[in-house]
Amino acid sequence: MTNWIILIVAGFFESCFAFCLGKMKGVVGLEYYFWCIGFLACLALSMILLAKAIQTIPIGTAYPVWTGIGAVGTVIVGIIFFHEPATFGRLFFVTTLIASIIGLKMV
Repeated sequence: MTNWIILIVAGFFESCFAFCLGKMKGVVGLEYYFWCIGFLACLALSMILLAKAIQTIPIGTAYPVWTGIGAVGTVIVGIIFFHEPATFGRLFFVTTLIASIIGLKMV
C-alpha cells in the first residue's frame, strides 16, 4: 500500500513539472532559472519515486498509473492555472483516465 501512495505522489510531481514548464515559457531573467530548477527538481523527484514504487508494483501497472495521474494533473493545471477552456473533450479525457487508474488499482 505504501508503494501505491508513493506512486500517486510521483504522478503529482509529474503534474508539477508540467506546471513549471508552462511557467517557464512566459518569463525571462532570474525567474526563468527558478522555474527551470523547479522543473528539474520535480522531474527528479518523480523519477526517484517511480523507481521506488516499481520495486514491488509491476512496471506494467506502475507506469500507466504514473502517467495517468500526471496527465490528469496536467489537464487540471491547464484549466485552473492557465485558463484553458474546460471543454467536453478535456473533461471526458480526465474522467476516462481516472476510471482506468481505478481499474488498474483493482487488478
